[in-house]
Amino acid sequence: MSPFAVIEVDEVLRVVEWDERVAQAFAASRAEAVGRPISAVVEVEGGDAAWRALVDGADDAYVLGLAGDDRVFEWRRQQLVDDGGVVRGAVVFGCDVTERERRVRRYRLEEQLLGAICANLDIVLWATDRRGVVLYHEGDTAKQYSLMGQDLLAVFAHNAVGVDRLRRALAGEPQVEGVLEGGRHWQSWMIPCADTSTGVAVVGVSLDVTALKLGEAELRDKLAVIERQQQALHAMSTPIIEVWDSVLCLPILGLVDSVRTAEIMDSLLQAVTRVRARFAILDMTGVDVVDTGTAAHIIGLIRAIRLLGAEGIITGIHPNIAQIMVGLEVDLSRITVHSNLREALKWCITRARVSPK
Repeated sequence: MSPFAVIEVDEVLRVVEWDERVAQAFAASRAEAVGRPISAVVEVEGGDAAWRALVDGADDAYVLGLAGDDRVFEWRRQQLVDDGGVVRGAVVFGCDVTERERRVRRYRLEEQLLGAICANLDIVLWATDRRGVVLYHEGDTAKQYSLMGQDLLAVFAHNAVGVDRLRRALAGEPQVEGVLEGGRHWQSWMIPCADTSTGVAVVGVSLDVTALKLGEAELRDKLAVIERQQQALHAMSTPIIEVWDSVLCLPILGLVDSVRTAEIMDSLLQAVTRVRARFAILDMTGVDVVDTGTAAHIIGLIRAIRLLGAEGIITGIHPNIAQIMVGLEVDLSRITVHSNLREALKWCITRARVSPK
């Protein structure tokens, strides 16, 4: 059976002939169609005017959508002319091109999307054949420097890593590469193409991530500054002062938790070792609250100081902190405690048999 639906119309567009295929396509028998206007039997977008343009127009092919139907037909016509050269009708041949038109619309949409992406984003789309020769190059850099027809393996020979990645992609292995080229940072995705009918072996997408890289570097710098500031604040919040020969004092201020207590222990033990201190005073006058875990750490710190050959002393304990320490049920008899820093310092000087100047 012919792929075409064949209809013959007279000069006023009445159906004269109606073949079997057109009867099947439009669910109308020959008896139902002959003698009726073609626009009443085959309703197309544009109605009578569209059919008249097909029969009388300069073009001999029109694509017309059916009214109220998703199908699209391509119509071709052969005019019927009498001996005097007057058009007495036409034979029109219709072919269902619905799927073709869907593909065309999709291709147009994809073309529009790619155009919008290339025009508005810092992105480059490219494709190469199996030799690495560029078959397609659109996007930001293409406006300044086109790679069309060039061998990427030769163009980027200076970038050994990039060339290796491209060779891997040409061999069928997807690749992702970050590279600094021409002062700009690029992130590229290389995707092997299975369909060889177009000659394309690798499809590439390269995104300009320069702003992102600069932002990351700026963020790292800011984080480094914050870290240095935090270290300075920690040093200021736990200053270790040598108040007398071989006597260290650590005034503790503010909230003290387990993390900060661990930092205090590390700093103080290092200082005791460094200056070969005989006494280390923990002044807790500026601390109002500690939890049981922190209190246990402080007791452990005093014991660690003793292991280094020095004497640990606590001063300025608030009543609520004293209650917590007692509640730990540890032996406090060997821990030296004074009410304030002055008394602790006098005790240290006396023990060391050093007279103040």
